[in-house]
Amino acid sequence: MSHSPSHTAASPSLASTPQPANAPTRERDGQWLLIAGGVLLGTIGVFVEEAGQHPLVTVWFRCAFGAMALLAWCLATGRGRELVLNGRARWVACASGVLMVLNWALFFAAIPRTSIAVATVICHIQPIWVIVFGALFLRAAISPIQWLATLAALAGLVLTTGLLDGTAAAAAASNSSQGYLAGVLMCLGGSLCYAGVTLLANTQKAISPYAMALWQCLVGAVALAWGPWALGWPPLGAAWGWLLGLGVLHTGLAYVVLFAGMARLGLGRIAVLQFVYPLTAVLVDWAVYGRTLSPVQLAGVGLMAAALWTLRRPGKAAASAG
Repeated sequence: MSHSPSHTAASPSLASTPQPANAPTRERDGQWLLIAGGVLLGTIGVFVEEAGQHPLVTVWFRCAFGAMALLAWCLATGRGRELVLNGRARWVACASGVLMVLNWALFFAAIPRTSIAVATVICHIQPIWVIVFGALFLRAAISPIQWLATLAALAGLVLTTGLLDGTAAAAAASNSSQGYLAGVLMCLGGSLCYAGVTLLANTQKAISPYAMALWQCLVGAVALAWGPWALGWPPLGAAWGWLLGLGVLHTGLAYVVLFAGMARLGLGRIAVLQFVYPLTAVLVDWAVYGRTLSPVQLAGVGLMAAALWTLRRPGKAAASAG
């Protein structure tokens, strides 16, 4: 969720479920929902590329259409009261909205400079920054295994960028002289912003995930309302369809599906299934645009996935909360 939801919906444990016989069905449904949401998010890059708009304009349309879709769903399902925030919760939601908008803008700007696959995978380094920030500023207890996984993820990140095997140099030669490196730096900046969203969300767990997502979209729609007027409106035609899809499909529908899936699963399953998103992005980039990752980059993706899975296991997550 550099583009998936920033925190999970609250869900009762399976042990407290009144009808244990339904637990396997509930878990199976949750898995398919999370897979469907991840596959859907994995196609974001295609919509961004095909829309062909300035990144800030693209973000504004995603926020505007996404806010309308989420608002309609919340009202239709009787969740309207969840959207009303006051006091500190409102400020946290607004601050997280600013960071999420920056994350999206940097991610969208990085895609044409690198590729859908590279940009998506690098942005998924966000859990590493959460661990580091938690240790530095919140004095969270970090186990030796977590530090080892953090170093492994950073090593995988370096391999994934393509800076070590000539991939970056070849991309830079075919594009602008510093475009590829700038795109990598944008992805890192976006992942830092998304880490901030995660940390802020954890300070106000009373805010429902739907309310947080809607407020983030509302903040972006207001803050970037000048964008289309200053940078240009999309021409009538296909571009509007791609932008509508970013809001309705990748923000409204995807978030609803993902939150529904998370509510049915434990943290361990969620941690594994969240990698459906970057994996789909890699496959989509290859299938649609013929862009593939080098063997070194694929090794980096695998190393990052293994390290992040280790960090997201329930036992490790509990250790970092101390």
